[in-house]
Amino acid sequence: MPQSSDACAALPQAWRFAGAVANGRHPLSTLIAPALWLVDAVLCCLVIWKVPYTEIDWVAYMEQVAQFVSGQRDYTKMEGGTGPLVYPAAHVYTYTGLYYLTDRGENIMLAQKLFAVLYMATLALVMLCYRQAKAPPYLLPLLILSKRLHSVFVLRCFNDCFAVFFLWLAIFFFQRRHWTLGSLVYSWGLGIKMSLLLVLPAVAVLLFLGRGLWGSLRLAWLMAQVQLAMAIPFLATNWRGYLGRAFELSRQFKFEWTVNWRMLGEDVFLSKSFSLALLALHAIVLSIFVTTRWMRPAQQPLPAMIRAMLQGKSPFTQQEEGRVSNRVTPAYVMTAVLSANVIGLLFARSLHYQFYAYLAWSTPYLLWVALPHPLLVFPLWLAQEWAWNVFPSTDVSSSVVVNVLLITVVSVYMSTAKDGDSEARRIAIEEKSK
Repeated sequence: MPQSSDACAALPQAWRFAGAVANGRHPLSTLIAPALWLVDAVLCCLVIWKVPYTEIDWVAYMEQVAQFVSGQRDYTKMEGGTGPLVYPAAHVYTYTGLYYLTDRGENIMLAQKLFAVLYMATLALVMLCYRQAKAPPYLLPLLILSKRLHSVFVLRCFNDCFAVFFLWLAIFFFQRRHWTLGSLVYSWGLGIKMSLLLVLPAVAVLLFLGRGLWGSLRLAWLMAQVQLAMAIPFLATNWRGYLGRAFELSRQFKFEWTVNWRMLGEDVFLSKSFSLALLALHAIVLSIFVTTRWMRPAQQPLPAMIRAMLQGKSPFTQQEEGRVSNRVTPAYVMTAVLSANVIGLLFARSLHYQFYAYLAWSTPYLLWVALPHPLLVFPLWLAQEWAWNVFPSTDVSSSVVVNVLLITVVSVYMSTAKDGDSEARRIAIEEKSK
């Protein structure tokens, strides 16, 4: 009996210990991230070693780069096996480096190893950003368990992998108030793939709050200069061709590859009215988040700020700019940028499997912000992971993809109402105590 009593008494202690570690309240919690990172490094090696490489776009990338290396600068004349070159200039420069490193694209194994390094570097950034935003360690296992994400990086070598790396590097810098560095790396990532346009509204808001009106305008001009500088060789040859191909917004997607809207049927998917409806909903939801959530750190009525800016004035005094900037916390940066990303994915005309790179590492954090309990976060994450691994997509898997995105967006919006108020009160108390 005494031994049985001791065992029963030890169970609650073990449970409390596990809870403290999982929620970051124990010194051992700091070991979870590096341990999981090492586990994932081994997993990447096993994937490369055991799982056959799948050719999709790598050969086409290399064919397009070979034309660039041979002197071609007209975007309308640069094509590969899967079609024309449809990515901005930074994509060409990035894959030109890989072209030379991998013996003109022939050494696929080396390319996979390089992408494994890229994956591990991105994962490290993601973990650092989660830590800076004070997310609990129990979310971290979800960052390394995605089958689809490993496939996108080390089995397909998509350019989305580089775009995602620079997105998280930008978040990393913005969380630390390195506004110029964050703007530069974000612009470079946008120059790899225009998918990063989805987070531009949130980036614009946080730069406005972090640097004020004139500082944010200078950073916007700096980002435009980066785009211009990298595109000069192509603009000088055929500027219409470059802009039309690199930033083509009217591209028609194939129904056979869609992950998100298959349940609507091909006729609806290809219709112009459906496309316009998605665009309108995207604009409306973004406007709601901007006006009622992301601009909250300003603590000023939006009409008054707009009126001041239309008059060529900053809506903040110099003292107010400092206070507003202090309210742009690491958690605010993560929530704003990642929610803008998920809103864009929810209303995207078509999502392909490589787009999971933008979603996989965002979802655990956003679900925790909205539904801060493992019993709510884990099932939704698992449903999403299952749906993105169904190939080809089905009506059921597409419905799950869209509904998890919808639940994430709605629940983040609902939950940040209270969080925003409590954060504002906390900052006000801190400012009064100084």
